[in-house]
Amino acid sequence: MKNKKEKWYQKFRDKYRLVIFHDETFEEKISFRLSRLNVFVAVVSLSVFLIVITGYIIAFTSLREYIPGYTDVNLNRKVYNLELTADSLEQVFAQKQLYFSNIKRIVEGYDFADDSINAVKQSQMISGPRTDSLRWKRSAEDSLLRLEFENLERYNLITDPGLIPEARRRAIAVSSFFLPLKGTITNRFDPVQKHFGVDIVARTNEAIKATLEGTVVYADWTLDKGYVIGIQHAGNFFSVYKHNSVLLKREGDFVRAGEPVAIIGESGELSTGPHLHFELWHNTTPVNPEEFIAF
Repeated sequence: MKNKKEKWYQKFRDKYRLVIFHDETFEEKISFRLSRLNVFVAVVSLSVFLIVITGYIIAFTSLREYIPGYTDVNLNRKVYNLELTADSLEQVFAQKQLYFSNIKRIVEGYDFADDSINAVKQSQMISGPRTDSLRWKRSAEDSLLRLEFENLERYNLITDPGLIPEARRRAIAVSSFFLPLKGTITNRFDPVQKHFGVDIVARTNEAIKATLEGTVVYADWTLDKGYVIGIQHAGNFFSVYKHNSVLLKREGDFVRAGEPVAIIGESGELSTGPHLHFELWHNTTPVNPEEFIAF
């Protein structure tokens, strides 16, 4: 057995000569002195070289795009951009849902969900830097100042013009407000009593007009407020018209300032007679309509 192994190994190392002759003259052109071991080493080395070159081409050149089944780099980039766009649209859609949900609560006479306004922003901050370990110490004076400012910002929008600079600036930017209904004010703006608008009494079948141009985002009947219509305006203003007898516009309709949107009525269980309950909101905060409109 040992002799057979030695013979096999010896044959593997035996020398051979590869000679190339001219076909007609039999002149020797090239000759190589080879062994089976040399041929094996050469084939393995060439294979390794080809594998390395092929891997380099696939990894670092654009030729990899022609390999069947390989994804195009531009396609990957487009997919990534589409994912970013879809994520942004999802966040915007969630914000719009919360916004219109609050609008619906406003026109139905409920308090809007304060906690929901920042819900989307808080969810977007989850992936950001962690600040859970931070502890901020607030003094008693700071807490009192914050509470006083929040109360002023939320309720005292009718007494001091300095408290609503942003609302006034936006009001000037969006143009003059149109009188929604000519009549007599019987109940004024009183946020403390949760009366976030003014009640106007006028003649029967009087047309109620849009105070600014905008888009109707709510037009429906509620048990307490009767027929209600809400219009979204530029500058983050939102107007609400309640206790109507007839609605002249539908959700999605665009209306211009002064265009009739409803007819005065007394619909709803909370109505005490034919009148218009008119509300004006800015950034989901009720403001006194008499500060912006000359009734």
